[in-house]
Amino acid sequence: MAVKEKIEIGSLEELKKELLRRSEAGEEIDQGQIQEKAQKLKLSEEDLDELFDWCSEHDILVGQIPEELKEESEEAEEEAEEEDEEGDEDEEEKEEEPDSPDPYIETSRRSHTSDSVKLYLQEIGSIPLLTPEEEVTVAKRAKEGDEEARQKLISSNLRLVVSIAKRYVKRGLSFQDLIQEGNMGLMRAVDKFDYTKGFRFSTYATWWIQQSMIRAIADQSRDIRLPVHMGEQIMKVRRVEKQLVQELGREPSYEEIAAKLEDMTPKKVEEVMKISQEPVSLETPAGEEENSTLSDFIEDKTSINPQEYANNQFLKEAMDKILSTLSDREQKILRMRFGLDDGRPKTLEEVGKECDVTRERIRQIESKALRKLNRNYAMKSDFRDWRN
Repeated sequence: MAVKEKIEIGSLEELKKELLRRSEAGEEIDQGQIQEKAQKLKLSEEDLDELFDWCSEHDILVGQIPEELKEESEEAEEEAEEEDEEGDEDEEEKEEEPDSPDPYIETSRRSHTSDSVKLYLQEIGSIPLLTPEEEVTVAKRAKEGDEEARQKLISSNLRLVVSIAKRYVKRGLSFQDLIQEGNMGLMRAVDKFDYTKGFRFSTYATWWIQQSMIRAIADQSRDIRLPVHMGEQIMKVRRVEKQLVQELGREPSYEEIAAKLEDMTPKKVEEVMKISQEPVSLETPAGEEENSTLSDFIEDKTSINPQEYANNQFLKEAMDKILSTLSDREQKILRMRFGLDDGRPKTLEEVGKECDVTRERIRQIESKALRKLNRNYAMKSDFRDWRN
């Protein structure tokens, strides 16, 4: 039984030491546990390759494949085998009806993939799967450097990539891109597979295929790149959210999602949900009219609304009219002291330097000008109109 003990790891070397210690102690360590630790460390692909090479050298992965990967790879194999059987049974029908689609083609149609992808899916559908015995023989030859055997091991598992790619659609990458990234993971798995360990290649390859797709989604699916481990958290939260919507019949709260996840607080769930939001361009077409965009309907909170602009214009005109009753010097001093022109009020000392007089003299001129304005009946009338 896999040990669920939580360990605090700060570097790749510390992770290696901990894995070696647990292996020597007879504890089981599956790839899922290693994957979780690797994601928290934000390991690069090179570091990940090094880690799995090291694990293989120390026999840490012997027979220890996560159950969910076994199930996924077995499901994919069963799907492919069923397609082969159906293909044999319906061979005569296919001759009469050559354009009859298979499930992969149907998937591509639903995903709006291109004709080239449909042709690719038809082509890989004709490649036979390997039996466990054939798989060992071919893997052995590939390990010895036989390029033809390597290509055969890759091509016979291309449908496994397609099956896994279906589970990652609608996450920011097209079906074609997911297949391409998964194929790269498949090739890496072929190069690293050790047939002497005793488990099926498809089970081993599933992890590498998933990793390639997950990394590609994190790197390429968003305008703002997210770390791989954050992408995993988003998927986990969204999966639980969808499950709770079906159970509760409404949108779940952060607390309800956190209770299901157990390893996240409501605050962390809220943070993940906010990060998962996709940016939207203001130039995105909106409405029935082709020339309308989102920017036409979204208020700019930083701009002045028409009413405020009209009020400001009226106030400016009223202020200019009021100040016109003063001398040019008095107008200049009041404008500088109250920041009427640039919005920045100046001190007595600053105005004094500008006018080449003392600060006390500026204070006297300002007081005299304000008293003059207070006695002005026109000022009171204009401001009364503006306030009303």
